[in-house]
Amino acid sequence: MKLFKMLTGMVVAAVVAITVSACAPTPTKEGTGGYLDDTVVTTKVKTELLKDDSLKSTEINVETFKGRVQLSGFVSTPQMANRAVQITRTVKGVTAVTNNMQIK
Repeated sequence: MKLFKMLTGMVVAAVVAITVSACAPTPTKEGTGGYLDDTVVTTKVKTELLKDDSLKSTEINVETFKGRVQLSGFVSTPQMANRAVQITRTVKGVTAVTNNMQIK
């Protein structure tokens, strides 16, 4: 009976350890907290882009990974693309901006 309790305790400890380690971030995968932070940054960037009347921001896609924001989609002029990058850089939490927008 004592052996059974010890084995059960070890199995429970192993399951907990595996579960906790699954939430840990890696260089290519975010942890839970990082994902939430990036979601907030993405939302803030989209909000700022929507505030600017000169941009058709509904055609701009925003993705964030560890504070690095990637802008993609379509804009009418290079000036609009530059304006979107400029606005994105002002958002708190943005560490870098990648411009993958295309001129249509």
